[in-house]
Amino acid sequence: MASFAMVLPSKKEEESGLSSYYNNKTTIIQEARVFNESPISPRKCRLLLTRIVYLLCVGETLTSQEATSLFFGTTKLFQHKDSALRQAVYMAIKELAESAEDVIMVTSSIMKDMQPNSEVIYRSNAIRALSRIIDPSMAQGIERFFKAAIVDRNPNVASAALVSAYHLFPFAKDVVKRWANETQEAVNTKSSPSFYDANASLGGGGILGFGAAPQPTTANTIITSSYCVQYHAIGLLYLIRQQDRMAVTKMIQQYSGGKPGAGSILKNPMSICMLIRYTAKVMEEDPNLQRPMLEFIDGWLRHKSDMVNYEAARVICEMKNVSPQQLSKAISVLQLFLSSPKPVLKFAATRTLAALALTQPAAVATCNVDLEALIADSNRSVATYAITTLLKTGNEASVDRLMKQITGFMTEITDEFKVIIVEAIRSLCLKFPTKHASMLTFLSGVLRDEGGYDFKRAVVEAMFDMVKFIADAKEQALSHLCEFIEDCEFTKLSVRILHLLGLEGPKSPQPAKYIRFIYNRVVLENATVRAAAVASLAKFGISSVDSALHKSITVLLNRCLEDVDDEVRDRAALYLRTFKEKPLADAYVKEESVFSLAALESKLVAYVKDPSASTQPFDTSSVPKISRSQAAQDAARPSTLETIGVPTTKKASDSPPPPTAAEKQSTYAQQLAGVPEFASYGPVLNSTEATELTESETEYQVSCVTHIFAEHIVFQFDVSNTLPDTVLENVSVIMQDQIEEPTLTEDFIIPLPTLTASNSPSIIYVSFTKKETYPTGSFACTLKFVTKELDPATGEPEQDGYEDEYQIDELELGASDYIIPNYVTFGAEWDRLRTSPSITETFALSSMDSIKAACDSIIEVLNMEPLGGTETPTSTSVHTLQLSGLVPGGGGKVVARCRMTYSQGAGVTLELGARAEKQEICDLLLDAVGG
Repeated sequence: MASFAMVLPSKKEEESGLSSYYNNKTTIIQEARVFNESPISPRKCRLLLTRIVYLLCVGETLTSQEATSLFFGTTKLFQHKDSALRQAVYMAIKELAESAEDVIMVTSSIMKDMQPNSEVIYRSNAIRALSRIIDPSMAQGIERFFKAAIVDRNPNVASAALVSAYHLFPFAKDVVKRWANETQEAVNTKSSPSFYDANASLGGGGILGFGAAPQPTTANTIITSSYCVQYHAIGLLYLIRQQDRMAVTKMIQQYSGGKPGAGSILKNPMSICMLIRYTAKVMEEDPNLQRPMLEFIDGWLRHKSDMVNYEAARVICEMKNVSPQQLSKAISVLQLFLSSPKPVLKFAATRTLAALALTQPAAVATCNVDLEALIADSNRSVATYAITTLLKTGNEASVDRLMKQITGFMTEITDEFKVIIVEAIRSLCLKFPTKHASMLTFLSGVLRDEGGYDFKRAVVEAMFDMVKFIADAKEQALSHLCEFIEDCEFTKLSVRILHLLGLEGPKSPQPAKYIRFIYNRVVLENATVRAAAVASLAKFGISSVDSALHKSITVLLNRCLEDVDDEVRDRAALYLRTFKEKPLADAYVKEESVFSLAALESKLVAYVKDPSASTQPFDTSSVPKISRSQAAQDAARPSTLETIGVPTTKKASDSPPPPTAAEKQSTYAQQLAGVPEFASYGPVLNSTEATELTESETEYQVSCVTHIFAEHIVFQFDVSNTLPDTVLENVSVIMQDQIEEPTLTEDFIIPLPTLTASNSPSIIYVSFTKKETYPTGSFACTLKFVTKELDPATGEPEQDGYEDEYQIDELELGASDYIIPNYVTFGAEWDRLRTSPSITETFALSSMDSIKAACDSIIEVLNMEPLGGTETPTSTSVHTLQLSGLVPGGGGKVVARCRMTYSQGAGVTLELGARAEKQEICDLLLDAVGG
């Protein structure tokens, strides 16, 4: 370690630039000639090797030629017997092996140090280095050495072999899997490494008899009693068996003692913690094993190691759908940790309880007395989690007391923990709205304190929630926000507050009191804030019924016409024009819908890529709209309150979020553009969600996506073959229209030449030409193919096969395939279409057992956007569902009003009223509901 310390630059060296010269790549490469000196100076070489490793660790990159030159210069030092130098050589080799060429040539020198008669300090380093430089194809050749090392009596050698095997596994799975017996023997070793007899230091190299030659006594032989070999061996065993759940379950049963409460052969606490995590994973993947696995974890709650106790308690607290009875023992263990003298135990317990309080506040409430004692803890991290938990589990009577205690130490904690406190108060405001006064006072106070952007944003968002959900707090919260923007240093926050003032201020009893704060931003702030202030002022002017206030705002906006920034001037001119023309105000200020950005991007990309489209202006009427609240939800960040205390190793965190509807549309459009047969069809108007046509357990799995073009319809069948020993050839889907007068004419089928388990799923296309603008119907679908068996010896399909058919579910073509959801203001759109085509029809939905079921069914059949929260009925007997949609390709907008009544025995009676820009769309809705 001394050699490493010598290259760390001091502050004086950094200021003088000496460090940058000393650790410069060019300087180091030039000084590499010390490797060729005779005699070799171990001290000089160690220093240079340390500088090479330091250079690579700080991110410096070497060319392949430079790395190769340094690598082989380093290997010349193998002839020197200095143990410290040899360790530095191995460290440098491991780092340089990634970018150097022909590193495999040094294998023989490394394997000499792996022999059982070598010094122990050489063997472990040699094993680690060898695993980094060998080619995967060579793994079988060194298998004997690794097997011997895994069962070596020296724990350093065994651990090095196990860790190296762990890193070799991704490249040589089959070879490493054969080491399972040796790995299991490393776990099962009974004798403690701290009680080796003299032979352990003087004699045999391994308990299997490999390398019986005597080993010299050396000061470098390090003996440990930590049983760390078990930790590494358990990790490798799980890696080998992870695809076999039954084998993993047996491993857990074997090393947990066979039955709950029995003694385990595992002595290392970290190995038991790993076993607990594997147990948790088995429970998550197979709920049927939850009960026996939970019994093992309950047994570990009584282990003598605090680490094991905590890991078992944490796993139980993070289980899905855990009951209060199952939590009781785990919470009792965490409660004991709360009074522990060790800060790390208190921190771990409070952090876990804070996360658990999100879902099980009643179960955590038993710890409230112990948590209150930790509010004054000298470790402010512990105190923060304690008070955060109390805010979630406490009752309304304790709120004022907790608020006073929080105020005392807010100045002593970091911004990260301040955010956690504020987020807890944010949720508490909604839980106990009658206590909003004390919480708002606290939030306004911390808003004036020093803090970074994340902290101030958390406070502002907490106030936003109070404005939105607590009517009594709105006026006071807006006043505090007005005071905050007077000296706010964060532009983003000022803009958001000004936007909120523009939305909520005009609705207040005295809107004029906010004008001064907003206009001050026009005078004193930067251009971005000034533009936001102009927009906010305009909303007051348009929404106000007070002519004097309207006149005053007009004067203020006229002054903004002389602003130095063009954005501010343009906004002022636009809003002054809207003051004079109400239709403009409705479109640019009062409009509650916005374009779906993902859909707009997809349409624009298709427009730009289509050469023929440039002759026509871009048609925004085909782009669906969403509500502003929905757009805000799409862009919203996850609450800190939802993430504190949650482990980062969850499987869900590694998986990407599912693609949005617009992203799917874009992907389908790219796929279809790559098919030459569809080049003349024009742009895709709409692509539906995938419809499953088979069960998930069947040998052949089929789903279908319907693509709507101007004059054609293309059915995309995604087909999977789950039989690994069978190949399907000439695979196609035969579609037969079930109605007497077909409205579609089949053009062609693009079949699959071959379909195996490895290339599944693959796509079959079936194209039709429309006879009507919006054809509907039902199709019987049959999968047709030639099936052949695969020769197990060669993997090639047999010459002879036989034709076969596989019946799949019928496919429906209806209104939902042509309509896409689109947000509008229902009242305004219904009035706008009052002179357009319309229909009104009454239906008896006798099979519906509730109005809620009827709403869900209608939304699914029509694929339209429910408006104003009408998808959730407030009455069980009478309800009105409002829907809006858009038909791409010139169909225009459509709105529907569904009036429903429910009576026991008769079901739901529906009166469907629809208005659209074309009569065909009204008829389409009528057929969809009536059919």
